[in-house]
Amino acid sequence: MPDANQPLDAPAPADESADLGDRMFFGTSLDPATARLTVRPMTVVEVGVYRGPHHYSHTPMVRIQLDLGGLEEWPTDRIPGFTDALLEMLPGVGRHGCSLRVRGGFEKRLRNGTWLGHVAEHVALELQTLAGSRSTRGKTRSVKNRPGVYNVMFAYNEEKVGLAAGRAALELVESLLPNDLRGIEGLDRIYPFEGEFDLERRLDALKRLVRKNALGPTTKALVDEAERRGIPVMRLDHRSLIQLGHGRFQQKIRASVTGRTSLVAADIASDKDLTKRLLGEGGVPVPRGMVVRGTDEAIKAARRLGYPLVTKPLDGNHGRGVTIGIVGEDQLRFGFAEAQAQAKGRDVIVEQFFEGHDHRILVVGGKMIAVAERVPAQIVGDGVSTIRKLVAEVNRDPRRGDGHENVMTRIRIDSIVEEYLGRSGLSPDSIPDAEQVVQLRATANLSTGGTAVDRTNEIHPDNAEIARRAAMIVGLDVCGVDFVCPDIGRSVRETGGGVIEVNAAPGLRMHIEPSEGAPRDVARPIIELLFPRGRSARVPIIAITGTNGKSTVGRMAKHILRYTGCTVGLTSTTGVYVNDILVHEGDATGPKSARMVLRDPTVEVAVLETARGGLLREGLAFNEADIGVALNVTADHLGLKGIETVEDLADVKSVVVEAVRRGGHAILNADDPLTVRMARRAGGRIVWFSLCGGSEMSPMLLEHIEDGGMAVVREPGPDGGTIVWYDDSRREFIMKAGDIPAALHGMAEFNIANALAAIAVALAHEVPILTIRSAMSNFRSTFEQNPGRLNVHDAHGFRVIVDYAHNAAGLEAMGKVVRGLSHRYKRTIGSVSIAGDRRDEDIVEMGRIAAGIFDEIIFREDPYTRGRPRGQVMGLLRKGALQAGRSEDHLHLIAGEKASTAAALAMGRPGDLIVVTPTDVKAAWQQVTDFKPAAVRSATRAPLVAAE
Repeated sequence: MPDANQPLDAPAPADESADLGDRMFFGTSLDPATARLTVRPMTVVEVGVYRGPHHYSHTPMVRIQLDLGGLEEWPTDRIPGFTDALLEMLPGVGRHGCSLRVRGGFEKRLRNGTWLGHVAEHVALELQTLAGSRSTRGKTRSVKNRPGVYNVMFAYNEEKVGLAAGRAALELVESLLPNDLRGIEGLDRIYPFEGEFDLERRLDALKRLVRKNALGPTTKALVDEAERRGIPVMRLDHRSLIQLGHGRFQQKIRASVTGRTSLVAADIASDKDLTKRLLGEGGVPVPRGMVVRGTDEAIKAARRLGYPLVTKPLDGNHGRGVTIGIVGEDQLRFGFAEAQAQAKGRDVIVEQFFEGHDHRILVVGGKMIAVAERVPAQIVGDGVSTIRKLVAEVNRDPRRGDGHENVMTRIRIDSIVEEYLGRSGLSPDSIPDAEQVVQLRATANLSTGGTAVDRTNEIHPDNAEIARRAAMIVGLDVCGVDFVCPDIGRSVRETGGGVIEVNAAPGLRMHIEPSEGAPRDVARPIIELLFPRGRSARVPIIAITGTNGKSTVGRMAKHILRYTGCTVGLTSTTGVYVNDILVHEGDATGPKSARMVLRDPTVEVAVLETARGGLLREGLAFNEADIGVALNVTADHLGLKGIETVEDLADVKSVVVEAVRRGGHAILNADDPLTVRMARRAGGRIVWFSLCGGSEMSPMLLEHIEDGGMAVVREPGPDGGTIVWYDDSRREFIMKAGDIPAALHGMAEFNIANALAAIAVALAHEVPILTIRSAMSNFRSTFEQNPGRLNVHDAHGFRVIVDYAHNAAGLEAMGKVVRGLSHRYKRTIGSVSIAGDRRDEDIVEMGRIAAGIFDEIIFREDPYTRGRPRGQVMGLLRKGALQAGRSEDHLHLIAGEKASTAAALAMGRPGDLIVVTPTDVKAAWQQVTDFKPAAVRSATRAPLVAAE
């Protein structure tokens, strides 16, 4: 396989450039034809979707982990005809620039030899583009210590389209291999296509997915403008419901309907008769009309109004059921039937027909923004083809699509088209003369195949004012006014004509990309209506990562920010909080929980604990952070998801500080070499925190401070020392570390470090020092304020500490506290465990550390052993304690968290200190508080469970 650091599209070595028949296969002298029979097929190992910045890229990507199997030995230059066949099927893929960044770069890589995972990446991008969802970025990386396994990653616009393209890409690559090299296992993990692979069928399916999942032209224009303005965008469903902005600044849109669109106004606009009456009473020229429910009533109305007439549903839209230019009873009967068929009720409007051209005038926030003349669907004869064939030819225009997906809609021949053609003695099977223009409908809606001509610079001021008044009378913030007149450049008060309809949710596509004339930037005024210049669209995001301390720092930061009076959303291991209200219970340290906070309409500041798991699974839930915090990186969760070393883990966690916006702050631990390395890639201004101040200060930190940099440092002194702030070459006193209750008078040094980070967050957020001091002086490590973090219970005659020390570094930190307190207690008793998915050496190390802390040790094992045999975790913990010299007499193995906690409490005697390190913090705390000393069993030893 290629070296992990070698580009996957690197040329094959020179000794592999000979003809296939002259090669060795797997280092043997087998004939290739025979050797192929031993090739292990490709296998899809994992599938994931990165929805935000991740450790490979800041671009959302689909990730397919692919094991090439025996095909690892078969780069593209070794497979006869592969490259030519691929380029014949997908000519565009060869034009990709790839790492050469020149047109045709990828074809060169193919011919020089590249691996099939890399080929699948480019094919997936090309398939999305051909389906109408252009994507251009991708990368393929080998998985460390797993020969032949690659993470194939490529960008997407619609998640389902990306996944489907990934599967189709692998199917296409496989189809180009010789028969005896084919085979892919696990394809359904990516996307459940039906049927055998066929490129045209797969492309058709992808196009359908694009139509179903892509944003329509109106919504996409608004989303693009919001992103251009730097406004966060969150899609809330698979249609067009979009949240713009975060927290309390958010605005929702569905196409051009905004959160500010009045429901009353939309109801008025949907009642065409009521709209006309209100407009007429307001001095707006409108056609006279009547509402009828039957044909006889329609005929009576026609006699009163006079021909020509229009019939349309009272509550219709998009021109459905509208018949215009009616000049007799037969046409009236047809028009009434069409209108009633499209009406939600039975009501149909019969009204005067305004002669002239049909225009759509867009009014936003009471201002006229754009004007388009709508031209009815039509064809031009060639003297040979029928109208039906000419319509089919017009529909081949790639700008036309179904519904509102494209800038124009395909023309459909229906009963209204047939009736309208019949007025001229034509039918769909008629053959028009050469150059004869045949209008297919009387109405000019784009949704029925019409086209648009921009007339924004031609409208007469009177007509613009009438349209503006119509929108304001109805009360719509974004309004489409249908305006008919002979000449838009002349006042309708002179020529006749006026407003025939007022529409909520107007489509923007006729203005964005008219068939003729200049396109108009109509999205900008709508976004500016929602987010006026100078108004914020995002709440400050504070993202916190690290191996240990994330929850405590997050809660400390929330506690300080609450003192400023703002509403704070917090994600943590115990749940999602808004202020002090738990809105969702459970481990909430991933992107889903972060999105919950960012969607909350009351949140003013988001404090997001950001764990490794969510970063690996789908990346961040946001594109930018205002403050990113990296506390530390120690050995935990190694050997999982491709993270083999602490350096790998640091790379993953560095995503948080890399995502800090320009003008933001990246807060880093100056005492941790791995977080120090993150400074090279961090965004914003670097802020260091350190326990080593005074004479112990590192040269790096000293230079940073002397250069005017910002740092929060603990300087030596009694009761944990003094916390000071350096910035712009000045030094300011914050508080004594011993005045923070959670620091236990300076003995809990890890909580001093946590406090330094939280204070740095507050200072970066410009919280006054007095507010910080007041808040931190009242932050206690109680179960209520900081569950599972150094929670102390003293009601049983002995002291119990409940702490979520779930890894070696966390237990070491707890050990310092226990050793600092040990002179006060007769015995120390610890209930210790670690998750079964950790490496053997990590579990053994946990046992060794526990042996150096506690007099009596209970090693427990949870029922969910994460793939290990029962008893194995306890056995490895015991092994570590024995290696550290601890006697078997003081080791107790108990399966189950509840049982082990009960045993620890039962062992307790007056003067003892018991430390419980649970997984289920809430249940363990309840068990501790409910414990009754009178029920203590006479035996002082818990039953020993043999470890298999």
